[in-house]
Amino acid sequence: MTEANSPGAALPEGLCSLLDTDLYKLTMQCAILKYLPDVPVTYAFTNRTPHMRLTRDAYRWLEKQVEKLGNIAVSLDELQFLRKTCPYLTSTYLRFLSSFRLRPTRQVHTTFTPLRDTGSPEDVGDLRIDVEGRWLDTILYEVPLLALISEAYFKFCDKDWNHDDQQERAYDKGVKLMANGCVFSEFGSRRRRNYHTQDLVLQGLTRASDEALQQGWQGKLGGTSNVHFAMKYGILPVGTVAHEWFMGIASITNDYTHANETALRYWVGCFGEGVLGIALTDTFGTPIFLKAFSRTMPTPHEADTDAVATQIPGATDAPVSPPDSPKREQPGLDYVASKGRSYAQIFQGVRQDSGNPVEFVKLMRDFYRSEGITDKKTIVFSDSLNVERCLEYKKAAEEAGFSPTFGVGTFLTNDFTHLTNGTKSDPLNIVIKLSSANGRPAIKISDNVGKNTGDLETVHKVKETLGYVERSWAQGNEKTRWGRGGAEASTATNQEK
Repeated sequence: MTEANSPGAALPEGLCSLLDTDLYKLTMQCAILKYLPDVPVTYAFTNRTPHMRLTRDAYRWLEKQVEKLGNIAVSLDELQFLRKTCPYLTSTYLRFLSSFRLRPTRQVHTTFTPLRDTGSPEDVGDLRIDVEGRWLDTILYEVPLLALISEAYFKFCDKDWNHDDQQERAYDKGVKLMANGCVFSEFGSRRRRNYHTQDLVLQGLTRASDEALQQGWQGKLGGTSNVHFAMKYGILPVGTVAHEWFMGIASITNDYTHANETALRYWVGCFGEGVLGIALTDTFGTPIFLKAFSRTMPTPHEADTDAVATQIPGATDAPVSPPDSPKREQPGLDYVASKGRSYAQIFQGVRQDSGNPVEFVKLMRDFYRSEGITDKKTIVFSDSLNVERCLEYKKAAEEAGFSPTFGVGTFLTNDFTHLTNGTKSDPLNIVIKLSSANGRPAIKISDNVGKNTGDLETVHKVKETLGYVERSWAQGNEKTRWGRGGAEASTATNQEK
């Protein structure tokens, strides 16, 4: 029993590690350091469950926790873990990270607007969060801020729950997944109920993983997206790239027609062929992405900044320095490209994060066949998963010849019921997205109209430019993603009148 689980022990609150974030934030920051260290950006917060609001007390607690983010630095032990476990993170980046600090008093702006201002700590209201600064300096805010907002809500607003069965729930879910042959990772940092919940979940999942090994099940725990917990539990940190990378590149270049390919080229230029090789397809719609994915991958020289046909304005034009030692510290320089191979051939697979997953499997099967690609590719499913959906998508992917894996998030780290009546205690559905880069709006379209993000005029223009075909998926309704949503919204609205 850990100290935090001992009777009467004070539970941790807030964040205590800069690595308490998703791995792909570090990989993107590494690429930004290399190519785009001076690009100014903004981020904006959206609550997709607007009936679930903070109280004034919750907001005041959140303000204090955000301010504390400025006190966190990467430790020597954490740096050593990254060197050993993540060899694709360059030595230049790790030196940068060793002295990196968040500056929340300058970079994060929060406001609380009560619905009815009585001055009471219990007044509920709307939260606004804006982040502003260089992309390099602000990219690590998203996950901690979302985790803190969720923690604030469930610390002050919905308090009718406890942690009693969280480890066992995670264990049971892990056993069901692994006994049925699923390979999955924990992806629940950003919408977790709090730090302690995610800690209990990882305890349960690692127990289930041990059981899977003893039983000889084909399924396994692949790791966690959270770098801090990967280090704590001795499992693999997993992840590659987020929508933010494609959104930023498109906004900076103002060239949505070539944005996917430009983003892929820079990624290959930083990390090399076959490294971090799961491609995210849906930022501007998967059919649009596949046009870029089918193109021939550049050589290392072509992939580097000066040779990119659609060069990013403001990108550093300094040549990449040779490795500090013969060891593979700069993977983007060491690989040898196979001439004439496409991105689709080089990348190990793709990630599905919006739209109908079964239709996505069919789309990718037809795409790879049309490209003459016969080697087995991976599909990572990561959109609003539970055990039943994982099993359904596993069957569909395997029947189509793919190797499926799963990134399971909120279902693991924010699955609670109310103590008084046993009804579901719904998670918040909240996001923080890049809203501008280099002075232009940043947008995401995705494979589901419910996930459109950003300036509506820009979204409309980009759809027209790309010939985007509107798609929707009933199970992708953002208002009822993890709970009853609409019914609760009606109740909340009535209470506010």
